[in-house]
Order: sequence, then structure tokens, then C-alpha cells
Amino acid sequence: MGRRRQAVTIKHVAADAGVSLQTVSRVINNEPNVRPEMREKVQASIDRLGYVPSIAAQRMSGSRSYLILALNDRERTIADWRARQGTDWVDQMLLGGMLECAEHGYRLIFELVDTHNDHVERELTAAIAALQPDGAILTPPHSDNPKILAVLARHKVPFARIGAQTSEKGLPPGILVSMDDEGGARTATRHLLDLGHRRIGFISGPTEYRLAGKRVEGWRAEMEAAGLGVDGLLEAGDFTYQSGVRAARALLTRPDRPSAIIASNDQMALATVEIADELGLSIPADLSLVSFDNTPLVRFTRPALTAVDQPIADTTARAVRMLIASHRKPDADMGPVVMPMGFEIRGSTAPFGKGG
Repeated sequence: MGRRRQAVTIKHVAADAGVSLQTVSRVINNEPNVRPEMREKVQASIDRLGYVPSIAAQRMSGSRSYLILALNDRERTIADWRARQGTDWVDQMLLGGMLECAEHGYRLIFELVDTHNDHVERELTAAIAALQPDGAILTPPHSDNPKILAVLARHKVPFARIGAQTSEKGLPPGILVSMDDEGGARTATRHLLDLGHRRIGFISGPTEYRLAGKRVEGWRAEMEAAGLGVDGLLEAGDFTYQSGVRAARALLTRPDRPSAIIASNDQMALATVEIADELGLSIPADLSLVSFDNTPLVRFTRPALTAVDQPIADTTARAVRMLIASHRKPDADMGPVVMPMGFEIRGSTAPFGKGG
């Protein structure tokens, strides 16, 4: 068995280039106060030795940790993981966040926080003390949690709020990056109106998620623009399959049932498929159905579901990029930014009157 190759460290680079450790670190971090000839000399040693910078080496040049802390909802994330459900919010968030961090020499650290927990301030303070992050990414509903925002502000940790479109009185604004939930709902509603549907039901998400309200607003606005009422067409869910079952049954057992339904996430859309089948309704002949999320599951149902596509990875990447830019240019304009939604038309929507 051959000997394990010794890892190249910042000390090897400094010795090879004949410079200090701090100079190597400044070159690694692309700092401006390094002479061009010195930068070339250090870079030549890095290339020759095959050195890969470590976070420890990056930290040597100053107080930055080169860590971005991403916070997600503990209860819902763990429940989805244990149930082995096909939601890919976390996967897409990590994809966008980790790849963007890597582009800039940062690392993404993923933490789960219970936004309803009385100890959230203590938990978050402990995480900040241990990691000393250069920034934090807040996903819904954390992005609107005043306790979390206050803790980050108190510790001077810059943060990006995914899903937040406006700053509120008394709360630090942070960097506002959101997906166009209202626009996505309007697109879905318009698609169904163009197909001739006039009674379009909507299954909403929980009120603690601001994005859920934005989706309802988009649906309602498009219906009103078409001169249509929405009485009896809205049912509340909570993003779980079970809530989708209850909401879909309530909508589809009414005498004047909707001919189309928009569900505010894929789990509730799949629940609607089940209830439609239970009631003997065919999709899309008797019921057109549109979902939000566009996770892999809805692409492989029969028929595959028309869906609003959330650019989760791109949104997280933008949030990371803006956080890093805020360190380099503290006075730069940082938003707010609204990312457009995609829309995938598949077999679950059809013109009104085809079979029912």
C-alpha cells in the first residue's frame, strides 16, 4: 500500500512563493491591496502545487468566516423527510445555495429552526456564536419572523429574506428576494380562463406563509379581472396531503362544484387527484387541475400535472450572491428582487366541457 499523499497547505504555498501567510490569504480572497506582480507569483505557486484553499486560510485575512447560514423550518422539513415524500424544496435550495457559495469561495451551512419554538432566539444565538456566519438565508415562514430578524440584526449578521417583498415597520428590512407567487397564480388562473373555465377553485396554503396569501391574491385578482366571483371557491389547506384531501372534498362535493382547481402545492394537488378519482371524476375531462411547485412527482402522475414552476435554486443563488456582494459593496442597491415563475402545461388541463 502506497503512502497517503500529503495535503498541500497554505504554508506550502507561502514557502514556495517566498511570501507571508497573510499575503497568500489576501490573494486567495481576491483582495485589492496586493501588487499585481505579487498576485501573479502567489497564483503561480498555487497552480504549481495544486493547492485548494480552505476556509481556515480564507479567514486569516480578516474577520470573515466565509460561511452562509441557511435556515429552514424544522418541523415541516423533518416531517417530509420521515414520510419520504417527494418534495424537493430543500434539495433545490441547497443546489442553488451551495453552488453559488462555491463560486465565491464560501460554504453553505444548513440549519433547521422551529419558528414556533419559544427557544428560537436561544437556538439561533447559539448557532451564530458557533459559526460566526457572514450572512443568513431565511426561508418562509422564518423570513417574516420578527424574533429571528431581531437576533440576526443584534449580532450584525446580514440576511436575505426569501419570500419577503416588503419591509415592515419595526423590522430590519434585510435583502428581499422573492418568487412571484402572485404572478404565478395569475398565470395559472389565466390559463384556465383561456380554456373556458369559469368556476375555478383554489386550495390555499397556511396563513403563516405570506406566499400563500400572495397566491390567493393572484387568483382572486385574475378572476375579478374576468368579471367572475369567487364565493364558495376557496378552501384553506396547510401544504399537507391530508389538508388537500379535506379541501378538495369540500370543493368537489358542492352542487356547483368547480370545473377546475388550482392547488397551492404539489401535495395538495395530488390529494385532489385522489378525491377526484374517489368521486368518479376524470382529469382533465371532468376536472382540470393546476399545481404549484412542479416537483418530480407531478411529472410522473397520469395525467402529468400542469404546474407553476418555482425557481427555488435560482432564487437561493441570487440571495447568496447579494449577501456576498453586500460585504464587498455595503452601499450598493440590494433589491428588492422578484424572480419570475415558470409555467409547465401538461395533460391535467383541458378546455371546459370536454366530458363534463
